[in-house]
Amino acid sequence: MLLKDNHTSTEFNHKSEIGEVFSDDDKTAVSRKQDHIALAFQSQVQQMSLDNRFYYEPMLAAHPEGKAAPFTFLGKSFKTPLWVSSMTGGTALAGKINHNLARAAGEFGFGMGLGSCRSLLTDDTFLPDFDVRSLLGDHLPLYANLGIAQIEKIIEKNQINLIDNLIDKLRADGLIVHVNPMQEWLQPEGDRFKNPPLETLKRLIDLRPNLNIIVKEVGQGMGPESLSAVLKLPIMALDFAAAGGTSFSMLELLRSEKTYMEAYKPLASIGHSAEEMVGFVNQILEEENDILCKEIIISGGIQSFVDGHYLINKLNTTAIYGQASAFLKHARGNYDELQRFISLEVEGLELAKRFFWVR
Repeated sequence: MLLKDNHTSTEFNHKSEIGEVFSDDDKTAVSRKQDHIALAFQSQVQQMSLDNRFYYEPMLAAHPEGKAAPFTFLGKSFKTPLWVSSMTGGTALAGKINHNLARAAGEFGFGMGLGSCRSLLTDDTFLPDFDVRSLLGDHLPLYANLGIAQIEKIIEKNQINLIDNLIDKLRADGLIVHVNPMQEWLQPEGDRFKNPPLETLKRLIDLRPNLNIIVKEVGQGMGPESLSAVLKLPIMALDFAAAGGTSFSMLELLRSEKTYMEAYKPLASIGHSAEEMVGFVNQILEEENDILCKEIIISGGIQSFVDGHYLINKLNTTAIYGQASAFLKHARGNYDELQRFISLEVEGLELAKRFFWVR
Protein backbone atom coordinates (compact mmCIF):
# COMPACT_ATOMS: atom_id res chain seq x y z
CA MET A 1 0.00 0.00 0.00
CA LEU A 2 2.83 2.33 0.92
CA LEU A 3 4.61 1.49 -2.30
CA LYS A 4 1.47 2.24 -4.29
CA ASP A 5 1.12 5.60 -2.55
CA ASN A 6 4.74 6.47 -3.31
CA HIS A 7 4.21 5.56 -6.97
CA THR A 8 1.15 7.80 -7.08
CA SER A 9 3.07 10.63 -5.52
CA THR A 10 5.92 10.24 -8.00
CA GLU A 11 3.48 10.18 -10.92
CA PHE A 12 1.80 13.36 -9.68
CA ASN A 13 5.15 15.17 -9.39
CA HIS A 14 6.09 14.04 -12.89
CA LYS A 15 2.84 15.51 -14.24
CA SER A 16 3.56 18.77 -12.49
CA GLU A 17 6.96 18.98 -14.13
CA ILE A 18 5.88 18.27 -17.71
CA GLY A 19 2.52 20.02 -17.67
CA GLU A 20 -0.98 18.70 -18.23
CA VAL A 21 -1.19 15.21 -19.69
CA PHE A 22 -2.64 15.15 -23.23
CA SER A 23 -6.32 14.26 -23.35
CA ASP A 24 -8.21 13.76 -26.62
CA ASP A 25 -11.69 15.13 -25.96
CA ASP A 26 -12.87 15.08 -29.60
CA LYS A 27 -16.58 14.34 -29.29
CA THR A 28 -17.11 14.34 -33.07
CA ALA A 29 -14.68 11.55 -33.90
CA VAL A 30 -17.26 8.82 -34.42
CA SER A 31 -19.63 10.90 -36.57
CA ARG A 32 -16.71 12.31 -38.54
CA LYS A 33 -15.39 8.86 -39.39
CA GLN A 34 -18.87 7.81 -40.43
CA ASP A 35 -19.01 10.83 -42.75
CA HIS A 36 -15.64 9.88 -44.23
CA ILE A 37 -16.87 6.41 -45.08
CA ALA A 38 -20.18 7.63 -46.49
CA LEU A 39 -18.61 10.37 -48.64
CA ALA A 40 -15.44 8.62 -49.78
CA PHE A 41 -16.68 7.73 -53.24
CA GLN A 42 -18.01 11.26 -53.82
CA SER A 43 -14.63 12.75 -52.89
CA GLN A 44 -12.54 11.42 -55.75
CA VAL A 45 -10.43 14.09 -57.49
CA GLN A 46 -9.12 13.08 -60.89
CA GLN A 47 -5.54 13.84 -61.88
CA MET A 48 -6.67 15.87 -64.89
CA SER A 49 -8.60 18.25 -62.64
CA LEU A 50 -5.64 19.21 -60.45
CA ASP A 51 -4.77 22.92 -60.36
CA ASN A 52 -1.26 23.04 -61.80
CA ARG A 53 -0.70 26.73 -61.08
CA PHE A 54 0.68 25.96 -57.62
CA TYR A 55 3.09 23.85 -55.67
CA TYR A 56 1.31 22.65 -52.56
CA GLU A 57 3.83 22.89 -49.71
CA PRO A 58 2.27 21.46 -46.52
CA MET A 59 5.46 21.15 -44.46
CA LEU A 60 6.69 24.71 -44.19
CA ALA A 61 4.04 26.77 -42.38
CA ALA A 62 1.47 26.61 -39.63
CA HIS A 63 -2.18 27.50 -40.01
CA PRO A 64 -2.85 31.25 -40.07
CA GLU A 65 -3.61 32.94 -36.78
CA GLY A 66 -5.08 36.39 -36.39
CA LYS A 67 -5.12 39.08 -39.06
CA ALA A 68 -2.68 39.78 -41.88
CA ALA A 69 -0.34 42.76 -41.73
CA PRO A 70 -1.77 45.91 -43.37
CA PHE A 71 -0.25 47.25 -46.57
CA THR A 72 -0.54 50.45 -48.61
CA PHE A 73 -2.43 50.69 -51.90
CA LEU A 74 -3.78 53.83 -53.57
CA GLY A 75 -2.12 55.75 -50.76
CA LYS A 76 -4.27 54.18 -48.05
CA SER A 77 -3.98 51.24 -45.69
CA PHE A 78 -5.59 47.93 -46.70
CA LYS A 79 -6.07 44.90 -44.47
CA THR A 80 -6.66 42.46 -47.33
CA PRO A 81 -5.92 42.65 -51.10
CA LEU A 82 -9.54 42.88 -52.23
CA TRP A 83 -11.35 45.53 -54.24
CA VAL A 84 -15.04 46.07 -54.99
CA SER A 85 -15.07 46.30 -58.77
CA SER A 86 -17.51 48.94 -59.90
CA MET A 87 -21.16 47.97 -59.52
CA THR A 88 -24.14 50.14 -60.36
CA GLY A 89 -26.62 52.70 -59.11
CA GLY A 90 -30.01 54.13 -59.93
CA THR A 91 -32.40 51.54 -58.55
CA ALA A 92 -33.51 50.56 -55.06
CA LEU A 93 -31.70 47.22 -55.39
CA ALA A 94 -28.49 48.89 -56.56
CA GLY A 95 -28.60 51.17 -53.54
CA LYS A 96 -28.82 48.17 -51.22
CA ILE A 97 -25.96 46.45 -53.04
CA ASN A 98 -23.68 49.48 -52.82
CA HIS A 99 -24.44 50.01 -49.15
CA ASN A 100 -23.84 46.36 -48.28
CA LEU A 101 -20.55 46.36 -50.17
CA ALA A 102 -19.35 49.59 -48.58
CA ARG A 103 -20.17 48.25 -45.14
CA ALA A 104 -18.21 45.07 -45.87
CA ALA A 105 -15.25 46.99 -47.28
CA GLY A 106 -15.16 49.07 -44.12
CA GLU A 107 -15.35 46.02 -41.89
CA PHE A 108 -12.69 43.96 -43.66
CA GLY A 109 -10.42 46.79 -44.75
CA PHE A 110 -10.41 47.13 -48.53
CA GLY A 111 -11.37 49.73 -51.14
CA MET A 112 -14.34 50.30 -53.39
CA GLY A 113 -15.01 51.54 -56.88
CA LEU A 114 -18.52 52.81 -57.56
CA GLY A 115 -20.50 52.03 -60.68
CA SER A 116 -21.02 54.67 -63.35
CA CYS A 117 -21.85 57.99 -61.72
CA ARG A 118 -23.02 59.59 -64.95
CA SER A 119 -26.50 60.21 -63.57
CA LEU A 120 -25.03 62.35 -60.77
CA LEU A 121 -23.30 64.85 -63.03
CA THR A 122 -26.36 67.08 -63.27
CA ASP A 123 -28.96 65.44 -60.99
CA ASP A 124 -28.78 64.20 -57.38
CA THR A 125 -31.89 62.00 -57.54
CA PHE A 126 -29.84 58.82 -57.21
CA LEU A 127 -27.17 60.22 -54.91
CA PRO A 128 -28.34 58.10 -51.94
CA ASP A 129 -27.48 54.96 -53.93
CA PHE A 130 -23.88 56.09 -54.20
CA ASP A 131 -23.46 57.95 -50.90
CA VAL A 132 -21.47 55.32 -49.01
CA ARG A 133 -18.46 57.19 -47.61
CA SER A 134 -19.78 57.06 -44.04
CA LEU A 135 -20.14 53.27 -44.29
CA LEU A 136 -16.69 52.78 -45.77
CA GLY A 137 -14.85 55.25 -43.56
CA ASP A 138 -12.32 57.91 -44.48
CA HIS A 139 -9.34 55.58 -44.06
CA LEU A 140 -10.17 53.47 -47.13
CA PRO A 141 -10.26 54.48 -50.82
CA LEU A 142 -13.56 55.27 -52.54
CA TYR A 143 -13.55 56.11 -56.24
CA ALA A 144 -16.28 57.63 -58.38
CA ASN A 145 -16.70 56.35 -61.95
CA LEU A 146 -17.32 57.90 -65.36
CA GLY A 147 -17.00 56.57 -68.89
CA ILE A 148 -14.40 57.92 -71.28
CA ALA A 149 -17.28 59.10 -73.50
CA GLN A 150 -18.56 61.36 -70.70
CA ILE A 151 -15.04 62.68 -70.06
CA GLU A 152 -14.67 63.52 -73.75
CA LYS A 153 -17.96 65.45 -73.79
CA ILE A 154 -17.23 67.24 -70.51
CA ILE A 155 -13.88 68.46 -71.84
CA GLU A 156 -15.38 69.41 -75.21
CA LYS A 157 -18.03 71.53 -73.48
CA ASN A 158 -15.55 73.05 -71.04
CA GLN A 159 -17.48 71.69 -68.03
CA ILE A 160 -14.65 70.07 -66.11
CA ASN A 161 -16.17 71.52 -62.94
CA LEU A 162 -18.82 68.77 -63.17
CA ILE A 163 -16.13 66.24 -62.28
CA ASP A 164 -14.96 68.39 -59.37
CA ASN A 165 -18.52 68.59 -58.05
CA LEU A 166 -19.00 64.83 -58.43
CA ILE A 167 -15.89 64.05 -56.41
CA ASP A 168 -16.91 66.54 -53.72
CA LYS A 169 -20.46 65.33 -53.17
CA LEU A 170 -19.39 61.67 -53.02
CA ARG A 171 -16.40 62.55 -50.81
CA ALA A 172 -14.43 60.33 -53.17
CA ASP A 173 -10.66 59.95 -53.33
CA GLY A 174 -10.59 60.08 -57.09
CA LEU A 175 -12.15 58.93 -60.35
CA ILE A 176 -12.27 55.66 -62.22
CA VAL A 177 -12.40 56.26 -65.96
CA HIS A 178 -13.82 53.23 -67.71
CA VAL A 179 -12.81 52.70 -71.32
CA ASN A 180 -15.32 50.72 -73.37
CA PRO A 181 -15.22 51.31 -77.15
CA MET A 182 -16.61 47.88 -77.99
CA GLN A 183 -19.50 48.18 -75.55
CA GLU A 184 -20.40 51.66 -76.81
CA TRP A 185 -20.35 50.44 -80.41
CA LEU A 186 -22.69 47.53 -79.63
CA GLN A 187 -24.99 49.44 -77.29
CA PRO A 188 -28.12 50.71 -79.07
CA GLU A 189 -27.84 53.97 -77.12
CA GLY A 190 -24.05 53.96 -77.23
CA ASP A 191 -21.76 56.96 -77.67
CA ARG A 192 -19.15 57.36 -80.40
CA PHE A 193 -15.65 58.51 -79.50
CA LYS A 194 -14.29 61.42 -81.48
CA ASN A 195 -10.80 60.93 -80.10
CA PRO A 196 -8.71 57.95 -79.02
CA PRO A 197 -9.30 57.28 -75.30
CA LEU A 198 -5.59 57.78 -74.61
CA GLU A 199 -5.76 61.34 -75.90
CA THR A 200 -8.85 62.09 -73.82
CA LEU A 201 -7.10 60.75 -70.72
CA LYS A 202 -4.08 62.96 -71.38
CA ARG A 203 -6.31 66.01 -71.72
CA LEU A 204 -8.04 65.17 -68.43
CA ILE A 205 -4.68 64.83 -66.70
CA ASP A 206 -3.54 68.16 -68.12
CA LEU A 207 -6.71 69.88 -66.91
CA ARG A 208 -6.73 68.22 -63.48
CA PRO A 209 -3.16 67.12 -62.67
CA ASN A 210 -4.02 66.53 -59.00
CA LEU A 211 -6.99 64.28 -59.71
CA ASN A 212 -6.40 60.68 -58.63
CA ILE A 213 -7.33 58.51 -61.61
CA ILE A 214 -7.83 54.77 -62.09
CA VAL A 215 -8.21 53.56 -65.67
CA LYS A 216 -10.43 50.53 -66.21
CA GLU A 217 -11.47 48.46 -69.20
CA VAL A 218 -14.88 46.82 -68.88
CA GLY A 219 -14.48 43.13 -69.54
CA GLN A 220 -12.39 42.53 -72.66
CA GLY A 221 -8.96 43.51 -71.38
CA MET A 222 -6.17 45.32 -73.18
CA GLY A 223 -3.37 44.31 -75.51
CA PRO A 224 0.28 45.12 -74.82
CA GLU A 225 0.40 48.42 -76.74
CA SER A 226 -2.59 49.83 -74.88
CA LEU A 227 -1.21 48.60 -71.56
CA SER A 228 2.17 50.18 -72.23
CA ALA A 229 0.57 53.51 -73.11
CA VAL A 230 -1.68 53.59 -70.03
CA LEU A 231 1.09 52.55 -67.64
CA LYS A 232 3.14 55.55 -68.81
CA LEU A 233 0.44 57.94 -67.60
CA PRO A 234 0.67 59.53 -64.12
CA ILE A 235 -2.35 57.64 -62.78
CA MET A 236 -2.94 55.87 -59.47
CA ALA A 237 -3.75 52.41 -60.84
CA LEU A 238 -4.87 50.34 -63.79
CA ASP A 239 -7.84 47.99 -63.40
CA PHE A 240 -7.52 45.08 -65.85
CA ALA A 241 -11.23 44.17 -66.00
CA ALA A 242 -10.06 41.35 -68.24
CA ALA A 243 -12.06 39.02 -70.43
CA GLY A 244 -13.35 35.98 -68.62
CA GLY A 245 -15.95 37.56 -66.34
CA THR A 246 -18.93 39.70 -67.25
CA SER A 247 -18.65 40.80 -70.89
CA PHE A 248 -20.46 44.08 -71.38
CA SER A 249 -20.21 43.53 -75.12
CA MET A 250 -22.19 40.32 -74.75
CA LEU A 251 -24.55 42.05 -72.35
CA GLU A 252 -25.33 44.67 -74.99
CA LEU A 253 -25.74 42.01 -77.69
CA LEU A 254 -28.30 40.26 -75.52
CA ARG A 255 -30.28 43.52 -75.50
CA SER A 256 -30.22 43.68 -79.31
CA GLU A 257 -32.47 42.25 -81.99
CA LYS A 258 -31.60 38.83 -83.42
CA THR A 259 -29.94 39.82 -86.72
CA TYR A 260 -27.73 42.41 -85.03
CA MET A 261 -26.67 39.88 -82.41
CA GLU A 262 -25.85 37.22 -85.00
CA ALA A 263 -23.71 39.67 -86.99
CA TYR A 264 -21.71 41.03 -84.06
CA LYS A 265 -21.57 38.06 -81.65
CA PRO A 266 -17.93 37.20 -82.60
CA LEU A 267 -16.84 40.54 -81.12
CA ALA A 268 -17.68 39.33 -77.61
CA SER A 269 -14.96 36.69 -77.94
CA ILE A 270 -12.21 39.20 -78.66
CA GLY A 271 -10.02 40.20 -75.74
CA HIS A 272 -7.40 39.17 -73.22
CA SER A 273 -7.58 37.17 -70.01
CA ALA A 274 -6.21 38.44 -66.72
CA GLU A 275 -3.39 35.90 -66.80
CA GLU A 276 -2.40 36.97 -70.32
CA MET A 277 -2.41 40.62 -69.25
CA VAL A 278 -0.25 39.80 -66.22
CA GLY A 279 2.29 38.41 -68.69
CA PHE A 280 2.06 41.54 -70.83
CA VAL A 281 2.59 43.85 -67.85
CA ASN A 282 5.53 41.84 -66.51
CA GLN A 283 7.22 42.11 -69.87
CA ILE A 284 6.51 45.85 -70.07
CA LEU A 285 7.93 46.42 -66.58
CA GLU A 286 11.05 44.49 -67.53
CA GLU A 287 11.67 46.19 -70.86
CA GLU A 288 10.51 49.81 -70.41
CA ASN A 289 11.95 52.42 -68.08
CA ASP A 290 9.34 55.18 -68.23
CA ILE A 291 6.47 53.42 -66.41
CA LEU A 292 4.68 55.75 -63.96
CA CYS A 293 1.76 53.56 -62.86
CA LYS A 294 2.87 50.57 -60.81
CA GLU A 295 -0.30 49.58 -58.95
CA ILE A 296 -2.70 47.14 -60.56
CA ILE A 297 -6.22 45.97 -59.77
CA ILE A 298 -6.72 42.57 -61.37
CA SER A 299 -10.36 41.84 -62.17
CA GLY A 300 -12.27 39.89 -64.75
CA GLY A 301 -12.88 36.15 -64.51
CA ILE A 302 -11.69 35.79 -60.91
CA GLN A 303 -13.90 33.11 -59.41
CA SER A 304 -12.33 32.71 -55.98
CA PHE A 305 -9.49 33.64 -53.65
CA VAL A 306 -7.42 30.92 -55.33
CA ASP A 307 -7.49 32.83 -58.64
CA GLY A 308 -6.82 36.10 -56.84
CA HIS A 309 -3.87 34.69 -54.90
CA TYR A 310 -2.35 33.26 -58.07
CA LEU A 311 -2.64 36.43 -60.17
CA ILE A 312 -1.46 39.00 -57.63
CA ASN A 313 1.58 36.85 -56.89
CA LYS A 314 2.29 36.23 -60.57
CA LEU A 315 2.42 39.96 -61.26
CA ASN A 316 5.77 41.67 -60.61
CA THR A 317 4.34 44.82 -59.08
CA THR A 318 1.92 45.82 -56.32
CA ALA A 319 -1.51 44.33 -56.98
CA ILE A 320 -4.87 43.56 -55.46
CA TYR A 321 -7.78 41.75 -57.06
CA GLY A 322 -11.32 42.85 -57.70
CA GLN A 323 -14.56 40.95 -57.89
CA ALA A 324 -17.89 42.05 -59.27
CA SER A 325 -20.21 39.12 -59.95
CA ALA A 326 -19.12 37.12 -56.89
CA PHE A 327 -19.74 40.08 -54.59
CA LEU A 328 -22.94 40.97 -56.43
CA LYS A 329 -24.32 37.49 -55.86
CA HIS A 330 -24.06 37.86 -52.09
CA ALA A 331 -24.71 41.60 -51.74
CA ARG A 332 -28.35 41.60 -52.87
CA GLY A 333 -29.75 40.08 -49.69
CA ASN A 334 -29.02 40.37 -45.99
CA TYR A 335 -25.66 41.77 -44.98
CA ASP A 336 -24.89 38.60 -42.99
CA GLU A 337 -24.65 36.58 -46.20
CA LEU A 338 -22.12 38.96 -47.75
CA GLN A 339 -20.20 39.18 -44.49
CA ARG A 340 -19.90 35.39 -44.30
CA PHE A 341 -18.75 35.14 -47.92
CA ILE A 342 -16.03 37.78 -47.54
CA SER A 343 -14.90 36.32 -44.24
CA LEU A 344 -14.29 32.99 -45.96
CA GLU A 345 -12.53 34.77 -48.84
CA VAL A 346 -10.16 36.55 -46.45
CA GLU A 347 -9.45 33.39 -44.46
CA GLY A 348 -8.87 31.45 -47.68
CA LEU A 349 -6.34 34.03 -48.85
CA GLU A 350 -4.35 33.68 -45.65
CA LEU A 351 -4.37 29.90 -46.05
CA ALA A 352 -3.24 30.18 -49.66
CA LYS A 353 -0.34 32.46 -48.71
CA ARG A 354 1.08 29.75 -46.50
CA PHE A 355 0.57 26.61 -48.52
CA PHE A 356 0.03 27.47 -52.21
CA TRP A 357 3.29 28.52 -53.85
CA VAL A 358 2.82 30.01 -57.30
CA ARG A 359 4.77 28.15 -59.98
